[in-house]
Amino acid sequence: MPLLSLIVWHSAIGAVLLMFLNPSDEKRVWKVGLGVSIIGLLLSLKLYFDFNAFESGMQFTEKLTWIPLIGANYQLAVDGIAVALIVLTALTTMIICLMARHLVSSNLRDYLAVFLMMQTMVMGVFCAQDALLFYFFWEGSLIPMYLCIGIWGSKDRAFAAKKFFIYTFFGSTLLLVAIAYLGMLAGSFEMSKLAQLSLGFHEQLYLFIAFLLAFAIKVPMFPVHTWLPDAHTEAPTGGSVLLAALLLKVGGYGFVRFSLPMTPDAASYLAIPMIILSLIAIVYVGLIALAQDDMKRLIAYSSVAHMGFVTLGMFGIYLIPTDMQALAFNGAMVQMISHAFGSGAMFLAFGMIYQRLHTRLIDDFGGLAKHMPYLAAFFMIFSFANIGVPGTSGFVGELMVIIAFMKSHAWISALSALTLVVAASYTLWMYRRVFFGPVRHERVSSASDIIPLEHAVLWIFVICIFALGLYPRPLTDLMEKGSHQVISSATITKIGSAS
Repeated sequence: MPLLSLIVWHSAIGAVLLMFLNPSDEKRVWKVGLGVSIIGLLLSLKLYFDFNAFESGMQFTEKLTWIPLIGANYQLAVDGIAVALIVLTALTTMIICLMARHLVSSNLRDYLAVFLMMQTMVMGVFCAQDALLFYFFWEGSLIPMYLCIGIWGSKDRAFAAKKFFIYTFFGSTLLLVAIAYLGMLAGSFEMSKLAQLSLGFHEQLYLFIAFLLAFAIKVPMFPVHTWLPDAHTEAPTGGSVLLAALLLKVGGYGFVRFSLPMTPDAASYLAIPMIILSLIAIVYVGLIALAQDDMKRLIAYSSVAHMGFVTLGMFGIYLIPTDMQALAFNGAMVQMISHAFGSGAMFLAFGMIYQRLHTRLIDDFGGLAKHMPYLAAFFMIFSFANIGVPGTSGFVGELMVIIAFMKSHAWISALSALTLVVAASYTLWMYRRVFFGPVRHERVSSASDIIPLEHAVLWIFVICIFALGLYPRPLTDLMEKGSHQVISSATITKIGSAS
């Protein structure tokens, strides 16, 4: 089986194999699930090392006839942007599977199967080069996440799962309509051919709006972000990590593959509204985070605020000089990766706290640093990454976007830079209340610090945070050619060639 197909489908095969195991034999179930996730990580690393970052265009292309009647093919290929996200997906899934026995008290077999199936769907989104195949994987990711929240979530999990499904399914329906229209025009669903279609301005505008609702909900952008705090709050720890590290990136990736190259004139026309919405997310949603008394909900709103830099950098290419476009777009891509490490790590560390104290309210904590010093140290590092302290991954992408606007639109740089103040305010306020001060919860005094396995997992995040924060060049070099291709296709008008 070719490499990309192995990367996409091995975890689905592993999920099916888990169903043949005795659910009561949790140790064996865990070993099999973890083994499958490790295979996925090794395959993704092989892809990374075999990928030629200095070669333009898609690589590792696979193409088979799928539905010949409508011109749909099973077509996979990757560029540097996709490779980075594939490695991130494999690493995140491996961490979730590694921690599964310590974070889930029931139905471990089904829990692991859900996350392995989710990995297949997310990998498929990043590899698909046929729009209908992309939609198949995109829509397929809804079901595992819905089950994850609905089965293993907190007391209001049914409401959060339904809200998540309704929001994302509505956006997906419009995405399907747009894909079907483009496929009908092109006689094919190959994404490279769809990007070459000659489209009038109003066609592009309607298509862009359809794409926008689908991808903005997933990112999520203001004002369609309200499903995320509920989903994060009620989801199990593994679900929150996956949401922060992967599912939000799927929305950003949709903009890269559809909105920018297929509807460039509409994207340019609506660039200022998109930037304004991004700035609202960065500043206003950050202020909402400051008002939260639920620790997990605060981290969720923080996640929305930091994802605002992704769309800000993407659509900023239409407002800034040509020599700054690559800096803004690459900053957005780096932010997608760094956000996964910062927010994902905070959700995982919170899960370790919740497992011991069974409360999410900030006022119930206090004095944790005295009784859980190692976890307090790790959480401080993750908080620094969330604030964007220099040397951490959270600093790099945001700084690139801020600098890109500084020359031509200083007001955008100034507003977006407010995140440094706002993020520091709510993050340090939360950290002080939770880890210092008087003990306010009876279980804090008896809470045990993290175990060696938790140490090891948190160290993975720490290494990634500082590696990207201190030396981001391997990531930017990997994505450079892919970013250049996206920018080129996004800044060429289609109106002049439209019939």
